Amino acid sequence: MIDPAYVTALADGTIKQINPFTGTRVWTVPGRGDRPLHVAVEDPRPLDPNSAGFECAFCAGRYLETPPEKARLVRQGNDWVQLDYLPVERLFETVAEFRVVPNLFEILSYDYWHANYGYELPPEVAEQRRVYLSTKAGRDHVTAVQTAKLRAAGRSEAAIKALGQDQIIAQATGFFGGGHDVVIARRHWIDGAQDTAGLAGAGSLTRAEHAHYIRLTVDTLRHLYEVNRYARYVAVFQNWLKPAGASFDHLHKQLVAIDEHGTNLDLSLSRARENPNIFNEAGANYASYRNLLIAENESAVAFAGFGHRYPTVEIFSKSAQPRPWLQSPGEVEQMSDIVHAIHAATGVGVPTNEEWHHQPIDSQVRMPWRVNIKWRVSTVAGFEGGTQLYINTISPLRLRDIVVPRLFELRAQGVIAPLRIAMECSGEPNLLRYDQNGRS
Repeated sequence: MIDPAYVTALADGTIKQINPFTGTRVWTVPGRGDRPLHVAVEDPRPLDPNSAGFECAFCAGRYLETPPEKARLVRQGNDWVQLDYLPVERLFETVAEFRVVPNLFEILSYDYWHANYGYELPPEVAEQRRVYLSTKAGRDHVTAVQTAKLRAAGRSEAAIKALGQDQIIAQATGFFGGGHDVVIARRHWIDGAQDTAGLAGAGSLTRAEHAHYIRLTVDTLRHLYEVNRYARYVAVFQNWLKPAGASFDHLHKQLVAIDEHGTNLDLSLSRARENPNIFNEAGANYASYRNLLIAENESAVAFAGFGHRYPTVEIFSKSAQPRPWLQSPGEVEQMSDIVHAIHAATGVGVPTNEEWHHQPIDSQVRMPWRVNIKWRVSTVAGFEGGTQLYINTISPLRLRDIVVPRLFELRAQGVIAPLRIAMECSGEPNLLRYDQNGRS
């Protein structure tokens, strides 16, 4: 039965919310939402054409500053081609539209998995490492990147020199078999930008580019599970702009293999175990009854979320397959279309976190692939920390009213996919079609 207390409007205009999957309690209080959403670029400076491709370590002119590449997508005429495990000598032969590299500063390192679980590089990964290190250029690249990492950790030049190249390379095994990858987009600035106001975010990509970005991320997600049998979950997220935790204002996603589910996922699994239909009842269907639907296509639906610390658009896959790497290409593309549209409507000036959720590899409890796009437009402070009651400055209805008009404009311009928007959406999305035994 649907619980009407998930969203409760009080007489003075206060809106109290409960997240149905985690139990997080949130208030939207009148008068606290009149704040600018965008982070203004102070005194935009003209771009130096001589620095194009060198703005940050994720840019195309600085491929050698990241660990050995695992994959890249390039354009060849009208085609997209994936190139895997390029040797360092070939990195600059093509321009990567998107590339997958290990994170230089992993959350859980190779050493973590090796020391705690006895994890060793799978044979195919060990062979990729051998081939990469078989040339002087490959060894020099790994040595240079690992040396930079040691310097960042506070090692002195004398201590680094004392290690010698072989030991430095031995410490870089995680560049090949670690569990924290980054999917990096080509652009730092939008093509043709004249000044620093022209940052390129997810909504700056074309619909087709974003679909390739999502597919490469899904493929990387699958790969991380395949190469580490000790990984119970792979967290996928995107931090956009520094207020949202980004180290670089350069579009990228991160994937981290971990050996537990995390608190929120465990809570969601518990609720889904008790009520296998909860993602219908307390997700998009509930949002439909509350007129919170934002956009929809045949495979996905977006709505203004409730019970979140920050204003959040939730995008649920309608697929009967809860793991994204097992969905059809069409289902993944339609999920991408809605995620892209929400980013485009949000704009590059709003700090955001994009968080993915999917059924863990070690769980039989079914839950849909879903993506939350959170606007980081407020700061959690003492009141929230002391009470665990969170002040979200934008109510779900207000969030819907901000996003929907922009989607109509973008659809009319042909910038986003031809989605059904707001009241054009169907009454009940019927996201999941499982019985209590988990059969679809």
